[in-house]
Amino acid sequence: MTETPPRVVAIGIGNALRADDAAGLAVAARLRSEAPPGIEILERDGDPGALMEAWAGADVALVADAVASGAPAGEVHRLDATEVPLPAPTFGCSTHAIGLGEAVELARALDRMPGRLVVYGIEGAGWEAGAAPDPAVVRGVDAAAAAILGEARAALGSG
Repeated sequence: MTETPPRVVAIGIGNALRADDAAGLAVAARLRSEAPPGIEILERDGDPGALMEAWAGADVALVADAVASGAPAGEVHRLDATEVPLPAPTFGCSTHAIGLGEAVELARALDRMPGRLVVYGIEGAGWEAGAAPDPAVVRGVDAAAAAILGEARAALGSG
C-alpha cells in the first residue's frame, strides 16, 4: 500500500500595488519557478475566508506576508502559528482586509486550521501605492522563499 504524500501549501499574501506589501506575492512567484512537484503555490490578498479555503485540508501551510514590527527592512520572521497566536505587534496590521494574526485566530476559533501553519513575515519599509519594493525587502523575499522551499521539501520528505 502506497502512503499518500502530505498536502503542502505555500501561500503568498499581499497587494501588488503597494510597494513592500507585495513581498508575500513575490515569495509565491519565486517559489513557482523553483518548487518541485507536490507543493501547491497560491496567492491571496489576505481575506480570512480565502485563506481558510486555501489551507483547508493541508497538512502543512507555509504563509508569507509583509509585516511592520519596527525591525530592519527585509528581516524575515518565522513563527509557527499552529498552537500559539501570532504576535499582534508584528502581524496585527495590514493594508489588506484584516491582519493575518486575526485571520489565523478566526480560523482557530472555527476549527479551520491546517495541520501545521508556519508564517514567514518579511519586514517592510514602505507601503506607498505604485512604489517599488525596498531593495532590502527584495533580499528578504529571497531569504523567505529559500526557507519556505526547504521547509516544504522537508515536509514532503524530499530534502
